[in-house]
Amino acid sequence: MDEQVAGFGRRLKRAVTGADDTPLVFLGNFEVEEVWARGEHTLPRFSADSGSAVVNRMDEFALLLAGEDDHVVLKTAPDPAYLAHLERLGLGLPTVHVVAGQDAQRKVTEDVLADPALLDTLRGLAADGARLAPHGVSVLEEELSARTGMALAAPGAGLCKAVNSKIYSRRVAGELGVRQPVGWTCESVEELAEALDRARELLAQGRRTVVKEAFGVSGKGIVVLENERWMDRVLRMVRQRVERSGQPRIAFLVEEWVPHQGDLNYQFTVGRDGSVHVDFVKRAVTEGGVHKGHRFPARLSPAQDAVLRETAQLLGKRLAADGYAGVVGVDALLDGDDAVWPVIEINARNNMSTYQVRLQERFVGPGRLALARHYPVRLTRPLGFGALRDLLGDLLLTESGGSGLLVNNYATVNAGGQAVAPGDSFDGRLYGIAVASSADELTALDEGVTARLLAGGVGHAR
Repeated sequence: MDEQVAGFGRRLKRAVTGADDTPLVFLGNFEVEEVWARGEHTLPRFSADSGSAVVNRMDEFALLLAGEDDHVVLKTAPDPAYLAHLERLGLGLPTVHVVAGQDAQRKVTEDVLADPALLDTLRGLAADGARLAPHGVSVLEEELSARTGMALAAPGAGLCKAVNSKIYSRRVAGELGVRQPVGWTCESVEELAEALDRARELLAQGRRTVVKEAFGVSGKGIVVLENERWMDRVLRMVRQRVERSGQPRIAFLVEEWVPHQGDLNYQFTVGRDGSVHVDFVKRAVTEGGVHKGHRFPARLSPAQDAVLRETAQLLGKRLAADGYAGVVGVDALLDGDDAVWPVIEINARNNMSTYQVRLQERFVGPGRLALARHYPVRLTRPLGFGALRDLLGDLLLTESGGSGLLVNNYATVNAGGQAVAPGDSFDGRLYGIAVASSADELTALDEGVTARLLAGGVGHAR
């Protein structure tokens, strides 16, 4: 196994399979929450076909989580120039398997299930002892496991859905005595009405509240309750949907919106033996409540860091007791007084930061700072990685210990073009990790990448 996997990669394998040399087949089925939410009552949400196409190509992140002895299944083959660039950086890459006919609007798991030849390939890997390692496990990944005979390197879909519900997050934090915002779980229309009445009391005190779907993700499935009219509208809409469906159970939270000056994300890995290992703490970058990236190190005080690490141990042991093993990401925040709120929600699955760990271990050593984010692009035709390399020039990272942008997903740049007519413009995302030796250098690098994309006619103002 290549040396870059010796840290987190080996630890992950040991946690989910019991051995650190088990070959894994990684599957980047991002926004698995949408599958978990099927059959659940939801709030109004809007998304364009091009946006879904880009999200579905986030599957390429898995390429840089896997090691040389592993496998990754992707919707399309990576850009050859991008692969060559990664190899020049000294990264050992996994064996790549590509679906025969991807549909831009389908998740990668659905593409695999529709590809008989690839299913046969996976059956062969299963016979050799490989295990399936999805971003998160839903009924689709369980079906893939059953059809290929490849055991999951994770718990089953039922447990994964249960522990990823925001209702689970809130109840567990309450049972463990962990600080969390004032709020209420709502599993019936009557409970929602009661929670909104309490939210009206908070509103009268000048305190904002929000209503969240139990399986909302990436800023979807959340409504800010700005006034009583919004509260009435949400209640009326949910009641109507329940009456039309005949399904009385709902799954929402009503919570106070805590004024804050910093969003945090920390990850720990729960082993099958109940062990809990804290992997990292990062400061999240958000815009309008939507996750945009991470800064690391998080630069917290020892006391702030200790609160998160202690909470990770409490949560990890509880998840283990409930039968969960694998990666867990937790959203937290710092309020205006720099006090830590250690649990806003628990995500018992991979998260964006998970796919940065291997690169972080190799390229973000002591004394280095990093910003992981995406740069919006707007194109009228596909942009090859070679053209991007020429455009960014000396701003690209070329060696360990150096400064520059490390591109960690290129498929999302061109994915939106699959959902528009030829010649029409489309939006994409260039994901990367900017690495520098100082805060000023990091800011200059970030601004430089944005400026060159704009100057090259492919950038899109944020």
